[in-house]
Amino acid sequence: MELALEGISKKVGAQSWLYDISLAPRLNAVTVLLGATQAGKTSLMRIMAGLDTPTRGAVRVDGKDVTGVPVRERNIAMVYQQFINYPSLRVADNIASPLKLRGEKNISERVRSLAAKLHIEMFLDRYPAELSGGQQQRVALARALAKGAPLMLLDEPLVNLDYKLREELREELTQLFAAGESTVIYATTEPGEALLLGGYTAVMDAGELLQYGPTAEVFREPKSLRVARAFSDPPMNLIAAAAMTLGVQLNAGPALVIPLPAAAATSPATELTVGVRASALRLQARDGDVALPGVVELAEISGSDTYVHLSTAVGEVVAQLTGVHYFDLGASLTLHLSPAQVYVFDAEGALLVAPQRQGGG
Repeated sequence: MELALEGISKKVGAQSWLYDISLAPRLNAVTVLLGATQAGKTSLMRIMAGLDTPTRGAVRVDGKDVTGVPVRERNIAMVYQQFINYPSLRVADNIASPLKLRGEKNISERVRSLAAKLHIEMFLDRYPAELSGGQQQRVALARALAKGAPLMLLDEPLVNLDYKLREELREELTQLFAAGESTVIYATTEPGEALLLGGYTAVMDAGELLQYGPTAEVFREPKSLRVARAFSDPPMNLIAAAAMTLGVQLNAGPALVIPLPAAAATSPATELTVGVRASALRLQARDGDVALPGVVELAEISGSDTYVHLSTAVGEVVAQLTGVHYFDLGASLTLHLSPAQVYVFDAEGALLVAPQRQGGG
């Protein structure tokens, strides 16, 4: 199913929820709607589904205007945060319901296969009321996958699951989506989830579509500060700076200068913002690195990474260090940064310089 949104706007009373959004998700691929809560993701998906109509604009499916066509007349599958199952049917029958409507053969085998992928095969004989919220969400997800609709809308479908299960199901879903023939729209607030799912990402903020493209490309080259903020976890370190002939000078003074020949086109003294991802900061120095000394304010271990919050002359910065590290609060620590890993944004927030790609990728 080829979906296209043309100039979609949505107003509710005096409030604008969506602003002139045009988007054509790639056919038979995953498009992630990425943005914080109230970015407009659910509102846009409801319009895609036919559960709501835009104030202005058109929704086209395979070139046909379906803006006013209700959801029951569209061949789509949906899973929202608020899972919906048939309470009077056992789990197996819930999953099988779309397969029976299509008159498919080997229904039991298909049901068991989907249940195993979503880790609910042990619940097939239970009723939804006997399951936890996370288990019921997986039942709803399995039924949506069983439907095999050409358009699948998934609004934060893993949000009710624990961390370990989310990680496992993301991998399963990525494989299922890659093997399927559906156009998938997947909404999430988590940048890491967008990166794991791959495909394409549409970054949204406050009802606006900021950027759309291949996920890795949008992550590597956010075209504005707003995109960079939305597509960073932990948040990107943002440092005030000024342009120099051969680079940028951080607001701490002449001692902290990052050589960036690519930024030479900006006029000297122009106000800039330097962006540094937490993963780009290191403990070990390399040739050409810029040193960033500071004092440890907080160190927290998360999985196999350690997040260090450092008070420096340019403000507080966060480093994401691979491995488990222990630091005393108040201890002096120097982080190191390669100029090749720096973003530079102009005074209006537009991207001027992105990190150099390494190894041809």
